[in-house]
Amino acid sequence: MNKIKDEYVSRSVLQPYEKCARFGTESLSDDELLAIIIRKGTKDRDALSIASELLHLYDSKNGILNLMRFSEADFRSIKGIGPVKATQLSAISELSKRIWKERSSRDTRKLDSAADIAALYKEELRHCYQEKVILLLLDSRRRLLRSVAISKGTVNASVISPREIFYEAIQHRAAAFAVVHNHPSGSIRPSEADINFATILRFTGNMMNIPLLDCLIIGDNEYLSFSEKGLFREGFGSDQ
Repeated sequence: MNKIKDEYVSRSVLQPYEKCARFGTESLSDDELLAIIIRKGTKDRDALSIASELLHLYDSKNGILNLMRFSEADFRSIKGIGPVKATQLSAISELSKRIWKERSSRDTRKLDSAADIAALYKEELRHCYQEKVILLLLDSRRRLLRSVAISKGTVNASVISPREIFYEAIQHRAAAFAVVHNHPSGSIRPSEADINFATILRFTGNMMNIPLLDCLIIGDNEYLSFSEKGLFREGFGSDQ
């Protein structure tokens, strides 16, 4: 019992580097893992304190998931994180997104449903503070050829032209396409602009024989599919 107690005490007092060396990375808390990446603090505070503030900067409930949302400016707003460290943390955040997306892409393979598409982009887009529009270009078997970030807008709006979408679709010889965007508010309720734009894309895609398979809105851990909900305007761009 004393040996177990001594080990618990030693874990609690060790600095993150020492704790990692003795017990492995899996023994570290989120704060401690981030402190190892930050490495150095300031004369007033150590790396662990900086890491703790960073994890609770905007939303204490999400913790480490907040890092997926941060820009370099967000990182630099923390005292003790300079331009170089902010860039490094941004790079780590982006690598995490790409690893998750690559794994999801390989698991999904074919995008046969709205759920397949949502699985590929939900985690990335739900953490964006700005509205982001992603175009998915598919082959005739509904396999993903390429994804393109068409637009990244303000907090609540994104300006995009259908011309950009069909330019990409033709250039990459897509047989079909889908469009995904997020609502930074977390709500998946479509606006009138969302519905009108999706309907125009559907009509134009049918005319060009590059059909729009779906438009998705990503919210806070949920999504909405225009195809599943029948949200395209009737009498305009129908398959009839």
